[in-house]
Amino acid sequence: MWFRNLLIYRLTQEVAALIERARLSTREDREGLIDHPLEDALREKPARPCASQELSTYGFVAPIGKGENAPLVHSSNGCLLIATEREERILPPSVIKDAVKEKVEEIEAEQMRKVFKKERDQIKDEIIQAFLPRAFPRKSRTYAAIDTQRGLIFVDSSSHKRAEDLLSTLREALGSLPVRPLTVKVAPSATLTDWLKRQQAAEDFHILDRAMLCDTHEHGGKIAATHQDLTSDEIQQHLEAGKLVTLVSLAWQDKLSFVLDDKLVIKGLRFENLLQDQAEQDGGDDALSQQDASFVLMMLTFRDFVPALIEALGGEEVPQGI
Repeated sequence: MWFRNLLIYRLTQEVAALIERARLSTREDREGLIDHPLEDALREKPARPCASQELSTYGFVAPIGKGENAPLVHSSNGCLLIATEREERILPPSVIKDAVKEKVEEIEAEQMRKVFKKERDQIKDEIIQAFLPRAFPRKSRTYAAIDTQRGLIFVDSSSHKRAEDLLSTLREALGSLPVRPLTVKVAPSATLTDWLKRQQAAEDFHILDRAMLCDTHEHGGKIAATHQDLTSDEIQQHLEAGKLVTLVSLAWQDKLSFVLDDKLVIKGLRFENLLQDQAEQDGGDDALSQQDASFVLMMLTFRDFVPALIEALGGEEVPQGI
């Protein structure tokens, strides 16, 4: 249950009201069969296999446990864990391209005429439909955690598109999902650049050995430093020349290490052995209990880590009118 990436969103209204709306919008009464009112809403958008002529499907799956009766919402310590699954049929573009080319050449040779774009596109669609039943399905999951106390949603992804796919599907299930990406008052690149110039991050944060430095002018160059001493004279010279830091690897206390970019995307999130050992001890021998213990400890860590990070970056920006 340890997240590896992090995109953070702020719920712009009370979570309790959001969950109550999910309860009121339930179409069937399954009283006694679920543990959380959000469960019914998610069951309206379940993950399912692709039909023979479908390229992809998308919906909610059980984040912990397996089987039809596994809950779609895992609730623990004031936090909710959900997951989506996409199934898509894999059609290699090169195979489609070759098949289209072969068909076009066949038509042009037999009918002695040129095949233009509109007809070529139609041929491509027909070939895709013919190949779909034979294509191999591939599944991928995206996890998200809702901290009902902090009013935050954490998505385990570095891709804004994957996160928005999950959030938009959750929005459809609930009828509304007033969220916005978490933002800060000061441009992150300015703060990260200042940290490297001073060779010191904010309290409890430590600069590690990876960074990206970029010129500010259009078409400017980039310097990627990996396994480098970021306090070296070489790095300082680039900073003095006006380059900005757009990505840097950091550690927080003795609990986390991660890579942060100037869009507040957290990648390569790694929980130190101390936390993992504690979760293993708390969870005991049962696999589901292990997952729950990992989830609880991760979310408790986020409750301290995220406010500390936002404060270090200049404080959260709240748009006017919210």
